[in-house]
Amino acid sequence: MSTGSTGSTAEPPTAPTALTAPARPARPWRNWAGTVTARPALEISPASADEVADAVRRAAADGLRVKTAGSGHSFTAIAATDGLLIRPDLLTGIRRIDRSAMTVTVESGTPLKRLNTALAREGLSLANMGDIMEQTVAGAVSTGTHGTGRDSASLSAQITAVELVTADGTLLTCSREENPDVLAAVRVGLGALGVITAVTFAVEPLFLLRAREEPMSFDRVTAEFDALHAENEHFEFYWFPHTGNCNTKRNNRSAGPADPPGALSGWFEDEFLSNGLLQAAGLLGRAVPAAIPPMARVASRALSARTYTDIPYKVFTTPRRVRFVEMEYAVPREAAVTALREVRAMIERSPLKVGFPVEVRTAPADDIALSTASGRETAYIAVHLFRGTPHRSYFTAVERIMTAHEGRPHWGKLHTRDAEYLARAYPRHGEFTALRDRLDPERRFGNDHLRRVLGP
Repeated sequence: MSTGSTGSTAEPPTAPTALTAPARPARPWRNWAGTVTARPALEISPASADEVADAVRRAAADGLRVKTAGSGHSFTAIAATDGLLIRPDLLTGIRRIDRSAMTVTVESGTPLKRLNTALAREGLSLANMGDIMEQTVAGAVSTGTHGTGRDSASLSAQITAVELVTADGTLLTCSREENPDVLAAVRVGLGALGVITAVTFAVEPLFLLRAREEPMSFDRVTAEFDALHAENEHFEFYWFPHTGNCNTKRNNRSAGPADPPGALSGWFEDEFLSNGLLQAAGLLGRAVPAAIPPMARVASRALSARTYTDIPYKVFTTPRRVRFVEMEYAVPREAAVTALREVRAMIERSPLKVGFPVEVRTAPADDIALSTASGRETAYIAVHLFRGTPHRSYFTAVERIMTAHEGRPHWGKLHTRDAEYLARAYPRHGEFTALRDRLDPERRFGNDHLRRVLGP
């Protein structure tokens, strides 16, 4: 089992500063997709929650705003700052596993990949997860990262406790017994309530999932969507624009035995087709947009049905090596098919050339204030474009459709909604902002993006 960091590799500051010794002049920060660049005044890599608290107190004394940036997988400016940037590189590892309570407490900067592999070594697993695992724990839960599930919800819904440094440097434990009102909000907290230093997740004994991937026509998958959702623990599909073709994936628990993909077939599907061919198609499509529809027809027919059985993170997650930009909206599940059909009709009557599949997933309702599934069964519709491809026209047209269906934008993905819209979309938006007023009245953890989505 991995353990949390026990020391700091901090260097003395190279310029006078009121912050603690590990602080240093900051490098420019850029997110994974290249959509956001920020120039913090200072950066710090704390090795403990106490060091985080001290850094926040000293930043407040210096009049600096504070943000934490992990792997940068958010497409928005949610982590950008001109003040103190906290890099959580040293806040990693599992603090403790409680087998009687079936929980794991993990440092906030731990990448999900490390958490998943460490849990598997201990014979444990999360119940559900998203399809990539490069994000840090805190970054993933703060933006509402989710996978797909009929009964099991997002990463945030699996949280039982959070350790949080608030704006005055207080180290706050948030659980159902202590500060439950904060826990209800901070599980999807947007980085607006404080700096998360540790997260406790519910876990369960390691299990097997049987995955069935199968090409299916657009007409069939939309006609049978409700049945496919009801019959499978985890169902998702991808539609290839400019075609009538989809690829579906059904994941269900299995008694085994394990039967992972063969090395050659796994490489062909997950690396050659999903990464190598997609990268080449993206480059060609960006240079010659007219080539996108015929390439989509070829690509959508290249996938074949396959079935395999493996431990959860090896089934839920896939490597993502192609850089892209993304917008995703959560709509009421009963509106998913109608909204998707409207997206298809819009693309077909427009000059748009869309080279990335459209992804559809689901989630049960949860009780988290700003979760995209808060209070309603949800379907997610995500649109992507190859990085560097003009995306505004496509995303604007899709967003118009999603907002007409009471859509809620993913907090970590591109959108144009503001606090006025979001206060209508989220019945508990006011509850969240009132808590923010109490915990961070001076907006120590604020930035321009949070001002837009939460208000001043």
